[in-house]
Amino acid sequence: MAHGNGDWRTASQESAGMAPDPALVKEAVVQVYAARAWSWRGFFGVHTWISVKPTNGVEFKVYEVIGWRSYRNLPVVSISNRPADGRWFGSMPELLADIRGDGVDQVIRRIDAAAKSYPYADQYRVWPGPNSNTFTAYVARSVPELKLDLPPTAIGKDFLAGNALVAPTPSGTGYQFSLFGLFGILAGAEEGVEVNLLGLTFGVDPADLALKLPAVGRIAP
Repeated sequence: MAHGNGDWRTASQESAGMAPDPALVKEAVVQVYAARAWSWRGFFGVHTWISVKPTNGVEFKVYEVIGWRSYRNLPVVSISNRPADGRWFGSMPELLADIRGDGVDQVIRRIDAAAKSYPYADQYRVWPGPNSNTFTAYVARSVPELKLDLPPTAIGKDFLAGNALVAPTPSGTGYQFSLFGLFGILAGAEEGVEVNLLGLTFGVDPADLALKLPAVGRIAP
């Protein structure tokens, strides 16, 4: 996990070998990944993205928010054909969700629609959001079939669109209160219970007997 040093221009973005080969897997696939962010940010948080491949698709499409695009007056929402499981500037990704088969093509269409309706397409802020994790959480709330339990290191996931105070959890299995992504509480069947203090997540997931801690992430047996 070389997220703290080196040159981003030469850092690996190659496939980690975790995504299925479209030449061999014909069914529709949706996967969600997280990897430690680049440079000092990686000691505290992760970057997340969504990869999709329709039935008989020949390649994956990757949906994500990339903050540096705003410096070039580009929309921060990126839709590309980079490797679905590519290392994030050297950091090995972790698979957060994987759904396949019947009905997933419809899920992919809804992911595409949600990504294109993201209300912060021209805004990016590392803390407390909106950032790449705000985007992934926004799409997940629109597509509860993902049942996405974002890690506690996904800083920005609790920044709710439209300055809302209450919303479904990203997994769609509960609800959360959040004050501009700075303070809040979340409870869901997938996530367990989380408390957000200044963008840092503390929580417990009884179903997996896991603790959730800032910077560290999930600790489970």
